[in-house]
Amino acid sequence: MHLRLPLFITALAEIVTLSAPAQIPVRRFEPVSFAQVDITDHFWRPKLDKVATATLQACIRQTEEKTGRIRNFEKVGRGRNEKHEGIYYDDSDVYKALEAIAYSLKNRPDAELEKKADEWIDKIAAAQQPDGYLNTYYTLVGLDKRWTDMEKHEDYCAGHLIEAAVAYYNTTGKRKLLEVAIRFADHIDATFRQANRHWVSGHQEIELALMKLYHLTRNDRYLKLADWFLDQRGRGFGKGVIWDQWKNPAYCQDSEPVKEQKEITGHAVRAMYLYTGAADVAATTNDAGYMNAMKTVWEDVVYRNMYITGGIGSSGRNEGFSVDYDLPNETAYCETCASVGMVFWNQRMNLLTGEAKYMDVLERSLYNGALDGLSLSGDRFFYGNPLASSGNNARSEWFGTACCPSNIARLVASLGDYIYGKNDSGLWVNLYIGSNTKVKIGKTEVPVSMETNYPWEGRVRLTVSPAKKTPYALHLRIPGWVSNVPVPGDLYRFAEESKTAISVLLNGKPVDYQQENGYVVINRTWQKGDMVELNLPMEVKRVVAKKELVAANDRVAIQRGPLVYCVEGADNNGQAWNLLVPDQTRFTTQSYQVLTEPVVAIQASVPVVGPSADGSSVVTENKTVTAIPYYVWANRGKSPMQVWLPTKAKQVKLLD
Repeated sequence: MHLRLPLFITALAEIVTLSAPAQIPVRRFEPVSFAQVDITDHFWRPKLDKVATATLQACIRQTEEKTGRIRNFEKVGRGRNEKHEGIYYDDSDVYKALEAIAYSLKNRPDAELEKKADEWIDKIAAAQQPDGYLNTYYTLVGLDKRWTDMEKHEDYCAGHLIEAAVAYYNTTGKRKLLEVAIRFADHIDATFRQANRHWVSGHQEIELALMKLYHLTRNDRYLKLADWFLDQRGRGFGKGVIWDQWKNPAYCQDSEPVKEQKEITGHAVRAMYLYTGAADVAATTNDAGYMNAMKTVWEDVVYRNMYITGGIGSSGRNEGFSVDYDLPNETAYCETCASVGMVFWNQRMNLLTGEAKYMDVLERSLYNGALDGLSLSGDRFFYGNPLASSGNNARSEWFGTACCPSNIARLVASLGDYIYGKNDSGLWVNLYIGSNTKVKIGKTEVPVSMETNYPWEGRVRLTVSPAKKTPYALHLRIPGWVSNVPVPGDLYRFAEESKTAISVLLNGKPVDYQQENGYVVINRTWQKGDMVELNLPMEVKRVVAKKELVAANDRVAIQRGPLVYCVEGADNNGQAWNLLVPDQTRFTTQSYQVLTEPVVAIQASVPVVGPSADGSSVVTENKTVTAIPYYVWANRGKSPMQVWLPTKAKQVKLLD
């Protein structure tokens, strides 16, 4: 496949020319698009390749052969009044798979995969109604019923269509799906905002998608529509519709206007999508109401309602939040999609504020809570991601509600979106992932190359080669795990201080730098071949939790770099609940292999409970226990597992 970047540039010029005047953005900097980043990373590159092959083939197989998702579009195109198959929101899975395909075509060009995507796009376009409406469920069951039920996910599906269209256009320059999305967005705008017809989305998504369309087209219509959808919430417009279904408007964040919200409530994925859109609007319009609300709600999530893995939404009953500090381990819901949403939201918060702490949370969710949702083989998935298991958890090929497989696929495939940022006077490095890109700072093109073995090692080399000597500020994020606080707030802390400081070298020599908003900042005139080396201490650290987090009382978690570790029975004679980790425990690291995945394992000699030689009693003896990164557990069959390890004997169990 040949990526048609000249076509992309030409088409983008067309869109901008035809657009309304754009809002002047107030983001601290702009993200460098995945389309401009080539990932060479030892850790992530194999995962991108796995998604491009095994994961996407699983999505295609399920979408085309095993379920009726594509058949629904075909039925609408035939116009023979055929029956709808599946669930009313199944269109969204087609769009998310297409979005993942779009990113993957950039990462790993594949003519057959692009051909498949174009086939799907043709079927989607054929299913669009003359007025721009597009939803196979309502088109097949009766268009007279469309836009009558706020909970039926019409705008949710529309949002995923828009996201797919923007991504596919950014990779290929092809406009067909983008034009479909624009017509549908215009239909929604005419139906609701322009007609002043109240509508509260039962499942948020449309807001963040409209912002992507706005950033691409610079058409204020989509920014205004995103803002309008946000402003509909908390004003009673959902009463008698979504309120009746869920009994509590807080379930879909409709109890108060968005600008007045202070606490996280309800369904975790809906909340993440809503707040991603709100943060993006705030970063574009400088709306103080949204900005203050987003900071306050974010603190409520991170300070009181987030797992050490970056997972959120502890309750399976509502797929979301319950009360502060209710973070059980074995029954943790922690939906994969919610961790994906945490990545989205925290990126927008970083752009809004310029503060590295949001990228700290993004990194935690990415490497732990989200990545855990994808198997090492690429074709098995977790919907929920518990922090402990008695040995009953297994990954699945698919789900009835299949949001998670395509969601984790599109996140991993779009990884290039989260690494770099830039403005006219600076370059930001937010994630340490081996990659190459070119950015324009002012009028000068600056090629950038990053080399690292992160997250296994802490050394990062960044080489910049501006076309001419160019002054700008280089911002390198200092991960929060380097300090004594793994995440902002006081919910978690390291049990011991770091013993090693970071070091920063420029062309092999120490360099003066400032620290600002969680970044090392080197402000100088750069020239071709300048190399910065950042060294981060990769110490094994014990994590303890605030006493209010009862599920972690008398327990300790293990972290190294950005990775949270767990003990799994597959590495420890089938047991994971029978050990004790005293305060004085000393840890060592070693290279290890989990199936095909090379990892750094952590080992320690600790008291382990087990049966006596004759089986007549229980004995305790010191044994070497192996801990592995949380994201690789449950890849070798069912096995007991724990993240939070006992420090007191009363917490120790010997499973049958």
